[in-house]
Amino acid sequence: MARGKRRKLKLLAETVTGDETTAAEDGNERLELQTWSDLPVELLDLIMSGLPPGDNIRASVVCKRWHKVAVSLRALYQSPWLMYFPKGGNLCELYDPSGRKIYPLELPELRGSRVCYTKDGWLLLYRPRNNSVFFLNPFTREMISLPNFQLTAQGVAFSCAPTSTDCVVFTLTQDGPLGVTISTCHPGESEWTTVDHPSRLPFVSSFWDKVVFCNGAFYCLSLTGWVGVYYLPTQYWKVLAVSPPRFPDNFFAKHWWKGKYMTENNGNVLLIFASNSENPVVYKLDRSALEWKELVTLHGVTMFVSFLSSHSGIGLPGITANSVYFPKVRFFGKRCISYSLDDYRYYPRNQQYNWSEEDPFESIWIQPPQDLLTDLDSGVGLGPRFSQMEFAPSTEV
Repeated sequence: MARGKRRKLKLLAETVTGDETTAAEDGNERLELQTWSDLPVELLDLIMSGLPPGDNIRASVVCKRWHKVAVSLRALYQSPWLMYFPKGGNLCELYDPSGRKIYPLELPELRGSRVCYTKDGWLLLYRPRNNSVFFLNPFTREMISLPNFQLTAQGVAFSCAPTSTDCVVFTLTQDGPLGVTISTCHPGESEWTTVDHPSRLPFVSSFWDKVVFCNGAFYCLSLTGWVGVYYLPTQYWKVLAVSPPRFPDNFFAKHWWKGKYMTENNGNVLLIFASNSENPVVYKLDRSALEWKELVTLHGVTMFVSFLSSHSGIGLPGITANSVYFPKVRFFGKRCISYSLDDYRYYPRNQQYNWSEEDPFESIWIQPPQDLLTDLDSGVGLGPRFSQMEFAPSTEV
């Protein structure tokens, strides 16, 4: 009886050992069959978010899973490009600061036109000869016309892409010491709506005003630093009781109409002053405290500033965070001038921006389409009007 029991236990032990051995072999076999394409999506996101655009494109051809992750990140994290307007003819240039490449582009639509503003990849243009106002997408060549309107000394902006039903074009001019004239128009309307609004506080308006759309309202920075807000839902105008921020020393003596920029990020209005004599100063508008708060960090945000309109972004491949990118390229396209709030200095070294020598109307930052880098890499759908000149990355520090 005992002998039979011991024999059964031995057979049971052998069976268990055999099962464990088989399980171990199966596990090893599964490990051997795993490849780089089996990486979890979360890990792929982490890896590819740190890749520059060129490596992102190369990684996207490894397999279908890698392609899906790479393209999604490419769409989310595409930095603005700097667009240089032609001084003659139709040829302009687009500079990609992340890939450090220049793309010449033929745009005959720019001839005789003045660029007023850009947002969501669209340009707002004005032709003084016949007072025509229209949108242009330089990447698709699509045009959307607005009713004729005389844009002389106005601050001008629009809320979103003109293909959206929410798009509103906004202009502002001064109407006496305590009043402004605001004109608005939706794409598809037959005429502009113009209304005079009183101001309880003085608002000195001019062509040099900065206008940005944020949280359903247009924020306007006057010549002397006061902020006016036009609330779209109620069509109400108000000058905020917010004292102007501190200007750099001698700012108005040399740079009263240059070196002043405003943009929006995550529902916040950001303002920057830059001069030759001091490092740039960045402020955030605190609506609750009714004051401008100076920022020592942008918390990962990068600002792309130009005279006509400015942009911001976060987590952009090939772009330095906590920095301000200016509309000037050095070393034959290798480096865009930027200022780091972390390092308290300009990059490249000894390339501080000289505001008094630059033409503020020669360039503007514009957001390219999400799939543009993919199309350029494959050469699909762009034709002879869009070519590429590539430069090696700079080692300047």
